[in-house]
Amino acid sequence: MSSIWQAIVRGYLKIIEPAADLLVRLRVSPNLLTTIGTLCSVAGGIAFAFGRIHLGGWIIGLCAIFDVLDGVVARRTQRTTVFGAFYDSTLDRLADGAVLGGLLYFFATDPVHRNKAIVLAAILGMIGMYLTSYTRARAEALGIDAKVGMMQRPERVALISAPQAFFGLALNGYVLMAIVCILGITAWITAIQRILFVRRATETQEQTRIRIIGGSKKLSARFASRRAQS
Repeated sequence: MSSIWQAIVRGYLKIIEPAADLLVRLRVSPNLLTTIGTLCSVAGGIAFAFGRIHLGGWIIGLCAIFDVLDGVVARRTQRTTVFGAFYDSTLDRLADGAVLGGLLYFFATDPVHRNKAIVLAAILGMIGMYLTSYTRARAEALGIDAKVGMMQRPERVALISAPQAFFGLALNGYVLMAIVCILGITAWITAIQRILFVRRATETQEQTRIRIIGGSKKLSARFASRRAQS
């Protein structure tokens, strides 16, 4: 399954290569691409909130290109910065919240599809997605690359866009309900996987005191080159 997903990713990167080349030639700011992608995700979340499920899925799916291009352009133009990574990661959390927030609002207010259980699932899903991000960020602060787990950001974007774009409210909304539940469950599983991964990694290291506030140690170049956490 992993090899299939990697093949899809490689194919996608090859397709967007001309767009990346054009943006590099135009010296477009990677942070601008990050901002545009986030605004598109917010627009998709608003479409979800007002019951335009097909439209929201297409907006998020088609505009996911910006989520890839910002990193590609940053690396090719040698504009990878610590702030760029911070900005990208921060706006990714805004995008996640907007999308699931839109679905939460829809299931809380729509007269036909109102469902308290799915509202709860959406809330738990939002918490789970923030946990997946937080666990990786805290692991990196400890010098551990915890980019593990079954549902990372690319998979989440694909799951939140493709089924909605093609199925919308098919089967009286049960397809969408299933997607919300899957997102919530896999987010929590991913967070737990990362916690266990960090536990195993730290068990093999010599225990040292870690300064949480006011530390003088600077970020390494490895963190400066990374555009996002997911």
